[in-house]
Amino acid sequence: MELRRLGPLGAEKPALVSEGVTYRLESLADDITGAFLSGGGIEKAAAALAAGDLPVWKDAESERIGAPIARPEAVICIGQNYAEHAAESGAEPPSTPIVFFKHPNTVVGPYDEVPIPPRATKVDWEVELGVVIGRRSSYLKNEQEALDAIAGYVTSHDVSERDFQIAESGGQWSKGKCAENFNPVGPSLVPAAEVEPQALRLWSSVNGEARQDSTTSDMIFTVAQLVHHLSQYMVLSPGDLINTGTPQGVALSGRFPYLTDGDVVEMGIEGLGEQRSVFVQRS
Repeated sequence: MELRRLGPLGAEKPALVSEGVTYRLESLADDITGAFLSGGGIEKAAAALAAGDLPVWKDAESERIGAPIARPEAVICIGQNYAEHAAESGAEPPSTPIVFFKHPNTVVGPYDEVPIPPRATKVDWEVELGVVIGRRSSYLKNEQEALDAIAGYVTSHDVSERDFQIAESGGQWSKGKCAENFNPVGPSLVPAAEVEPQALRLWSSVNGEARQDSTTSDMIFTVAQLVHHLSQYMVLSPGDLINTGTPQGVALSGRFPYLTDGDVVEMGIEGLGEQRSVFVQRS
């Protein structure tokens, strides 16, 4: 079962996809929000599907696919969380999670264009496993409580501008992470019960040429460890998105050129779906 949001930007409607068929969810919710997730929305949608109560969305294939979560209160990111990526960045593996933030308005659909900022010369791709929080969480006691707080998982693209992030930032990574549309998400939110987060293949390509190809088993800090850790320092709200880090194979490594006008980045995560983003120079 997958949850999606279909329709024009700012006017998306909730949908459920099961066995290749798309169903409308408006009878259960206006949108896939934090309130929907914390109010048992996934369970109610599954029950309605099993009961045959959901109408088929007959022209779903013609609709734009939006980000599968609406208006997250926070986008929390983890840096250098794959051993091989830390190595290619020339850094020692972190002993504690590196935390930074993206502005929530960076979240867009998985096929939306991504503008290259006017001064940008080092725009980079990063495929990441995204974790979506399902209930208000703080000071979680252990890793099992952390896993229980997760609503589901998404494919997330943490786009970066490396000069903004490193050379110009004064140590404030978020400066290179918050440009317009710098976080395509989706196409689907897959319920946590259907995903083994530490055994997923994730990959990316640029203009059809392979870039990243790894598995979440290379994470330094697991999903459970990350959610538990973050809850000790902040309140996690339903619908919040956590980007859990990217594997090796990015332009920052020096092995590949940075993105320029017209480049096409494709990426995906096993069982969560694929994205395709065209990068367009903003004058």
